[in-house]
Amino acid sequence: MESNDHTPHTRQSRHTHPTHPTHPTHPTRHAHPTQDPRQLPGTRSGGSGGSGGPGGRTGATPIPAAPATPATPSALAELVRQTRGPVLVPGGEGYDAERSGFQRAYRHRPDVIVGAECAGDVVAAVRFARAQGLPVAVQATGHGLSAAADGGLLISTRRMAGVRVDAAAGSARAEAGVVWGQVVEAAAPHGLAPLNGSSPGVGVISYTLGGGVGVLARTYGFAADQVRSVDLVTADARQLHVTADSDPELFRALLGGGHGLGVVTAMEFGLVPVARLYGGQLVFGGERIDEALAAYLRWTETVPDELTSSLALIAYPDLPQLPEPLRGRYLAQIRIAYTGSAEEGERLVAPLRAVGPRVSDELREMPYADSHTIHRDPSDPHAYDGDNALLSGLDVDALHRVAVLTGPDAPTMCVLQLNHLGGAMAKRGGPEEVAGSVGHRDARFALRLLSPLLGAEAGDGLGADTGDDRGADDLGADGPGDGGTGADGRGADGRGSGEAASEGPGAALAAVRALHAEALAAVAPWRIGRSVNFLFGSHGERPDAAEMARSVHDADEHRRLAGLKAHHDPENVFRFHPSGAATADRTPAAVTTARG
Repeated sequence: MESNDHTPHTRQSRHTHPTHPTHPTHPTRHAHPTQDPRQLPGTRSGGSGGSGGPGGRTGATPIPAAPATPATPSALAELVRQTRGPVLVPGGEGYDAERSGFQRAYRHRPDVIVGAECAGDVVAAVRFARAQGLPVAVQATGHGLSAAADGGLLISTRRMAGVRVDAAAGSARAEAGVVWGQVVEAAAPHGLAPLNGSSPGVGVISYTLGGGVGVLARTYGFAADQVRSVDLVTADARQLHVTADSDPELFRALLGGGHGLGVVTAMEFGLVPVARLYGGQLVFGGERIDEALAAYLRWTETVPDELTSSLALIAYPDLPQLPEPLRGRYLAQIRIAYTGSAEEGERLVAPLRAVGPRVSDELREMPYADSHTIHRDPSDPHAYDGDNALLSGLDVDALHRVAVLTGPDAPTMCVLQLNHLGGAMAKRGGPEEVAGSVGHRDARFALRLLSPLLGAEAGDGLGADTGDDRGADDLGADGPGDGGTGADGRGADGRGSGEAASEGPGAALAAVRALHAEALAAVAPWRIGRSVNFLFGSHGERPDAAEMARSVHDADEHRRLAGLKAHHDPENVFRFHPSGAATADRTPAAVTTARG
């Protein structure tokens, strides 16, 4: 299920991070190299910051984009006075922790960080960035960090953690740093549920901007289909309240194609009347993988829209911290979420149970607040990379080929997940003229591949353009990624990301990319595109980066989004977004310089 956050939280940000080497101040980035910006009066270098002034004004006069110049100490001091949250610079206390996210393979390395506490802070940050000629990146959780900023300004939204549920209206309003677990918890007492993903620690906003394939997706569609309004700070530092009535074209673009069009500070969306589920996992051992694959494909042709499911193939490491039934085993996990009765759920899953004995069978009735236990996504930050294919169909021979390539004998660990799509996702949300921009709604499956990256967690992780090993200490990953196992990132033989890991994280990344490309080639006859939510890691430096950007939407939608990007952000201020989907044709350099 969906487990991704591309714009780089409140809960996830509380994880303890190891101490990283301090990133040195770059004198060439400041107008006065003899004066350390950390010593500026009032510069906040950690904590929650002070009251810091008004935090910006709604409808403030836009500042024209200036030529790229280093931020001066006086400009930084003025930014401090205009913001409530902390302003952080390289080498200062709190800088490393603030720029770190769930994705450990890549880290932002900005010249300035604004830890936004309110929308006014975001306005002030964007105005400052434009005046100084700096590009802007945004991070809440960093789950799907795919374009890390090397320089520029980072807006960290994790402090913007307000959630409000209006039970009478059947809606919720979430600020930019809210994670799905907060919304589920707030909605549950009212018998309501959001269209959240499988992991409670994923950020609400970016997940939804990418579409959002969640636990209830076949029943209620994409998370983007439920959005009622978006609060946006534009590239010229204006605050907009965007609805289907106020600006239907921009509203549509934001919902499925909205990364890179501005900074979303809050979003209102509908909730659905779901208080409980029948669901969990059926787990089969490696000796029944072939039967499980065939049975699952046949089964997806028969189930109603009220049933959302996925299949995962995972080679678990042989490590003592794992439960004995999982240790060193290659397993097929079928994850199920059904909104109907438990009795009908039992009838529907009977063909799957007929495959044979299970390693475990955890299907049960549960409160919706426990829906995260269906997938058990890892909660600890780690380094990973991933690709995906949206498919019009699939046959068992091709799926078996992918399983062989990515299974226990693969040169690097790989988690395979096949999401059953269709149902409500195949239907447009809202009137045709304002329906969201989610790409390839006619896809029947999403095939996702994800691998840990050994050695890419220390320092600044992988390099900007080459996947080099700058700052890496050859550390093991904490797990195989969103939708994965929560293991330590090593394969069934403890090998990590293959033999290439011993040559550095750049070689490990190359090995992972090669494996993913070979596996996805096996499903080429059915491939119609990619899901932006499932692009993990840096893809902007790839030789096929432009093709990847275009694959997220059909040709007409891609051109339309590129036009809107050119209109709303002509200087490409917001260039650090997944795959550069809206700008690849217009500004390829912005894609190729993205780190992560």
